[in-house]
Amino acid sequence: MCCKTNLFFGSLSGIHVVKSRGEKRMDNIPEHIVWEILSRLKKTSDRNSVSLVCKRLYYLDNAQRTFVRVGCGMDPADEALTCLCTRFQNLSKVEITYSGWMSKLGKQLDDKGLLILANHCPLLCDLSLSYCTFITDVGLRYLASSSKLSSLRLNFTPRITGCGILSLVVGCKNLSSLHLIRCLNVSSVEWLEYLGKLGRLEDLSIKNCRAIGEGDLIKLGPGWQKLTRLQFEVDANYRYMKVYDRLSVDRWQKQHVPCENMLELSLVNCIISPGRGLACVLRKCKNLQKIHLDMCVGVRDFDIICLSQRSSNLKSVSLRVPSDFSLPSLVNNPLRLTDESLKALAQNCSKLESVRISFSDGEFPSSSSFTLSGILCLIQRCPVRQLALDHVYSFNDVGMEALCSLEYLESLELVRCQEISDEGLQLVSQFPRLCILRLSKCLGISDDGLKPLVGSLKLDFLAIEDCPQISERGVQRAAKSVSFRQDLSWMY
Repeated sequence: MCCKTNLFFGSLSGIHVVKSRGEKRMDNIPEHIVWEILSRLKKTSDRNSVSLVCKRLYYLDNAQRTFVRVGCGMDPADEALTCLCTRFQNLSKVEITYSGWMSKLGKQLDDKGLLILANHCPLLCDLSLSYCTFITDVGLRYLASSSKLSSLRLNFTPRITGCGILSLVVGCKNLSSLHLIRCLNVSSVEWLEYLGKLGRLEDLSIKNCRAIGEGDLIKLGPGWQKLTRLQFEVDANYRYMKVYDRLSVDRWQKQHVPCENMLELSLVNCIISPGRGLACVLRKCKNLQKIHLDMCVGVRDFDIICLSQRSSNLKSVSLRVPSDFSLPSLVNNPLRLTDESLKALAQNCSKLESVRISFSDGEFPSSSSFTLSGILCLIQRCPVRQLALDHVYSFNDVGMEALCSLEYLESLELVRCQEISDEGLQLVSQFPRLCILRLSKCLGISDDGLKPLVGSLKLDFLAIEDCPQISERGVQRAAKSVSFRQDLSWMY
């Protein structure tokens, strides 16, 4: 059989022409010690090399290998995958990716490949398929016989539809994690309703699946009770094409959405309407630890205030809001976030450790949302360890001076904060615990701002990206480890 893969397949005849002293010594080592040695090898290339040393290591590696990542190197694909499954019979996690694939690299894995996985990998519980453009609903039906499958990730599999996903979830009743990314033909969501009734789904991620809107999430029904992590991202180009189905609106308003176990919530490019849809979710989370709201139109102070009052264990907040001119319809619109949201978080979330605030790319900064006073209120009242500010034009040298009093701050990232000058940057040397500093696209700082750090070894890591007045020479010896990149194309 002739095949090429990322892993080595072949006989060991060249290894045992003469039984070496090393191989004889290896035979005397107790198996549990050899097993421990192999378990410490994390790189696939290292394991492949070790498996060629002697037969014993070869067979032990075969028994111990539970994860493989393959893709363009498999040619012919079906034969190579069969070799993999035959050699490594304890595979529980498989990742197949065809990123960068071209026809000259050989035929992609198709539905027959999933049949091979279903028949030869009885322990398979975690499968990831990326850019597998030849796999259809037929392949998912084959996969439905993998009863142990608990995690599935589909990234740009354009031939798969909602029917294929439904057939899979009906067969794989242990599915607890499902990620769908750019699955453009998944329109029907009966599978979501079935998963909700099954009540096992804990991790759901839907990103840029154009035919799935936020109104469809209500079909999860009682499944919300079990869900601990939700990521929902709408394609930005299709955001304004989404319309509410009247029945979905009524269900959101009438149906109880239990979110008590939700720990992580990420919403991107969503339209959040008062009193319905995902606004209901924001107000009902009780144990949320991490929230990320990115360009979500319609989020109100009331939503964040309710969230902060219920989720007092919140540890991470990331807010990216539209600037005044990126969405003209929001100018003077009451459906926007203000300092009242930040003050509520400061008052109710005493465990908050990570804060990220950013405004969307735009020619003009926001002037009517978060102010310096609101930001300082949040970070001074919470034990913030990580702070990132992006396009926050209100943050200036006064803000940098306030950071000197933050006893927990360890990591600071400033992106396009144009009101910070060298005078403010020099204050970094006075931050009590800061060890990581990242500066990107900041116009007001230069080498002079970094001078107090040079030779001090205060920072463990310093990253400078695209700051036109900072030179590579200026960052030398400013931290134990330094990363410098200069690309000024963003300015033109």
